[in-house]
Amino acid sequence: MVLKTFNLNENVYATFSQFYREHGMSMSKQVEFFMRSWIEKEPKAKKEYLGKLNIIRKQKSIRIGTINDLKKRYSM
Repeated sequence: MVLKTFNLNENVYATFSQFYREHGMSMSKQVEFFMRSWIEKEPKAKKEYLGKLNIIRKQKSIRIGTINDLKKRYSM
């Protein structure tokens, strides 16, 4: 294990630190997962998925309403 120091925006760090604390997650482990995902080769399926996701993101979004609207519509 290696100890490294990074310069981060204080507000970003505080927000993520609180999030990870509330969810019982290790921030350093998440950073490690992120770094590993950048250096490992992406499988072909992942590239295809990301390409399709990019197309979907560029499409115009539609308003689907709230959970209460959904409950009313499907009488839940």
